[in-house]
Amino acid sequence: MNILVTGCCGFIGTNFVRLVLKEKPKWNIANLDALTYAGNFESLKDAENNLHYNFFKGDITNDTDILSAGDLLSGKPDAIVHFAAESHVDNSIKNPGVFIRTNVEGTLKLLKYAKEKNIRFLQVSTDEVYGTLGETGLFTEDTPLAPNSPYSASKAGADFLVRAWHETYKLDTVITRCSNNYGPYQFPEKLIPLAVTNLMQGKKIPVYGKGLNIRDWLHVEDHCRGILLALEKGVAGRVYNIGGSNEWKNIDIAKELVKIMGMEEDKIEFVTDRLGHDLRYAIDATRIRKELGWEPKYTFKTGLPETVKWYKENESWWKPLKERLCG
Repeated sequence: MNILVTGCCGFIGTNFVRLVLKEKPKWNIANLDALTYAGNFESLKDAENNLHYNFFKGDITNDTDILSAGDLLSGKPDAIVHFAAESHVDNSIKNPGVFIRTNVEGTLKLLKYAKEKNIRFLQVSTDEVYGTLGETGLFTEDTPLAPNSPYSASKAGADFLVRAWHETYKLDTVITRCSNNYGPYQFPEKLIPLAVTNLMQGKKIPVYGKGLNIRDWLHVEDHCRGILLALEKGVAGRVYNIGGSNEWKNIDIAKELVKIMGMEEDKIEFVTDRLGHDLRYAIDATRIRKELGWEPKYTFKTGLPETVKWYKENESWWKPLKERLCG
C-alpha cells in the first residue's frame, strides 16, 4: 500500500509509522506534518534513509501541501491515515480558533483530496467526543457525541464531516476512537511523561483538583495495531472504539509513578482543576475485538514500567522539548 499519513511527527503518528515500517516493510509512507510545537522531527530521524518513507513539511489546511505530499508516493495514495490535530485540552480552552482551523478545516481539505483520488480515509479520533461518563457505563460506537471542551468539539466536528463524506459522496471512510494513550515519544506536557520527567528533574507531579478524574489507559502500540487493522480490514462507514479496559484515577496514576520511581508521595501536588474537566472516560472495544480480532498486548503492569524506563533512557529526546515548552 501507499499511504499518506498526516501528523507522523506527533506521539501516536510516530509510533504508527514505526509499526508500519517494521511490520509492513513493502508499504510506502508519505508523512505530511507541519512540525508545530508538539511535532518532533527527531522522533523519526532514524527513518530518513528508509526508501519506503518520505517526509514533507506542510500544513493540512493547504491544498498545495496535501498534493505535494501525495505526489511523494508513486502513482497515488491508496489511503489517508489522519492523525494530525491540535490535541491539548488546556490550549484549546485558551485558544479555540487554532483547534477549529486544524482539526475541522484541515480534515475538510483532506476529505476533498480523498474524494478526488477515490481512496480510503481513516480518521483517528478520540473518546473525548462522547463527553463524560458517570461512575458506571462504557462508551460504545453508538454513544451520542457530546463534547465538552473546544478540543473535543473540534474532533467531533471532524468526525461528523467524515461521516457526511461517506453518506453523501460514498467515500470509503473509517473512524477510530481511542482512550488515553501512553508510551514512548509522548510530548512531555501530557500526564505520564510530565510526571516522569518532573520527578527526574526534582520537581513535583501536578494533579488537577483532587485527582479523582478517571481515564482508560491504552498503550500506544496497542492503539496503532488497532488502527492498522481498521485500515486494512475495517468496514467502510464504521466507527471502531479502541480502549485498554484499564481505568485509573489520576491520583492513583501519580502514586504508581512515584512508586516505580522509588520516591515518596510528597512528590505529588494538587493544582487548580481544569475548566469543564470530564469526570470519566471508558471504552467498550467489543466491536474491534469481534470484527477485526484486535487484542491489546500490554497491561499497566508491563507497559507503565517500560514507559518510565524509556523516558529515563531518552532524556536527550524529551529535555529539549520540555525546555521549549517551558520557555
